[in-house]
Amino acid sequence: MKNDNPHENHRARMREKFRKKGFDCFADHEVLEFLLYYAYPRCNTNEIAHRMLYEFGTLHNLCESDVSTLMARLNCTEKVAMLLNLVPPLANRYFRNKWGDSVILDDAKISGKYAIDLFVGDTVEKFYALCLDKNYKLVNSALISEGTLDESAVYPREIVRAVIQNHAVSVILAHNHPGGTTRPSRNDLEVTRHISEAAELIGINVLDHIIVAGDTYYSFAARRQHVKGY
Repeated sequence: MKNDNPHENHRARMREKFRKKGFDCFADHEVLEFLLYYAYPRCNTNEIAHRMLYEFGTLHNLCESDVSTLMARLNCTEKVAMLLNLVPPLANRYFRNKWGDSVILDDAKISGKYAIDLFVGDTVEKFYALCLDKNYKLVNSALISEGTLDESAVYPREIVRAVIQNHAVSVILAHNHPGGTTRPSRNDLEVTRHISEAAELIGINVLDHIIVAGDTYYSFAARRQHVKGY
């Protein structure tokens, strides 16, 4: 029987490459090309992938754009746009599940890795209170505020409320800088100091404040800034 997909041999080679080595040996355009197999069954998705990356610059920018923006700028169908758009929330759900129910956050490196996974796929600034029991086990990752691309309003009383509601003994603060750097702003420093002082009044230790940008993080505890430390 004649193969009605002239690109099938290339796709077969790509699938074999993925089975043997995963995405580590793929360029970004090849990762996107591979994903698009599931939206374009019979065409050259390599060319499409290159056009998409040229339009958005990076795979990150592409997948974190909303469906309407993708459809307008790529002139693609809703099906294609939704496939691209589901990558960040799917990754976020995956990483949250990866950590399971027994997360112990007892040093800055572990807390930093957890925070990086917590913010995967987020395009606006969010602020969490990671509530811990006496053994540093995570009781709840409480979302305190959610803002715009570069701002979220945080009030010490909201942190204190979350800590009390979750019967926490200590807390780690965590927020992200979407599209920015991990360097704390003057406001970040002030917020950390105010929250630490408010928590201390009710006998709660603020162990750390983690700032995440992409796959990097900044730890206040590692630099002994405004927090008690682990």
